[in-house]
Amino acid sequence: MAKTTTQIRVGIGGWTFEPWRNNFYPKGLAQTKELEYASRQLTAIEVNGTYYSTMKPASFKKWHDETPDDFMFSLKANRFATNRRVLAGAGESITRFVGSGISELGNKLGPIVWQFMPAKQFDAEDFEAFLVLLPKDVDGRKLRHVLDVRHPSFMSSDYLLLARKYKCASVFTDSEKFPSFADLTSDFVYTRLMKSEEKVKTGYAPKALDQWAAAAQVWAKGDAPDELPRVEPKGKAAKARDVFVFFINGAKERAPAAAQALIARLA
Repeated sequence: MAKTTTQIRVGIGGWTFEPWRNNFYPKGLAQTKELEYASRQLTAIEVNGTYYSTMKPASFKKWHDETPDDFMFSLKANRFATNRRVLAGAGESITRFVGSGISELGNKLGPIVWQFMPAKQFDAEDFEAFLVLLPKDVDGRKLRHVLDVRHPSFMSSDYLLLARKYKCASVFTDSEKFPSFADLTSDFVYTRLMKSEEKVKTGYAPKALDQWAAAAQVWAKGDAPDELPRVEPKGKAAKARDVFVFFINGAKERAPAAAQALIARLA
């Protein structure tokens, strides 16, 4: 069974992907057992299906029951909440998603990721109107929100100010396709690594995995890695933070191996 430090979780996006049946899942494993298996090799999974479809409470309960006690899911919020011209009008979609049964995950409910289209530009007034709508809890469980912003206009102190005001984490990615900045805005860190290479068995070269392990440990201690890009100068170290690292996209077939290699470095 995979182990983690107290504050660092490492995983992949989803658990259903045909190529993983050749290089991650044991030969002959029933597809209905894939989540059960994956959750015992990794420490978290980011669910992409909730971005496209509204799940039923029974689905969240099933995921809860099939995974270990210390496992965690992050959920991508439904796209109807974020793919809109005026974000201030997202209230109904936000309420529908949060009320769809996500609390059935219990203590395994991790951060909620609000992903915005690459064409969506930063408008401070409208963006704050959206942040005001994000609920602080559901059925008595505190919610942690993550903002996955994908337009260069978000690389501003005004955006960081709002993210901090509403205690939302901002995604750090190593992708060259999207804005890459590691400014800390919340009491947890959310990283999406998107540059896995097919020719590398572990997705990332050993040296790169060593560097990401070191970065995760720095974040977990409350500090910020010196070498990562940021909008503002590095601030003072704070309290220890939870850290979530997901291997997403790139050569997706290598994501589980990358995650397992990083977990091994952190053990």
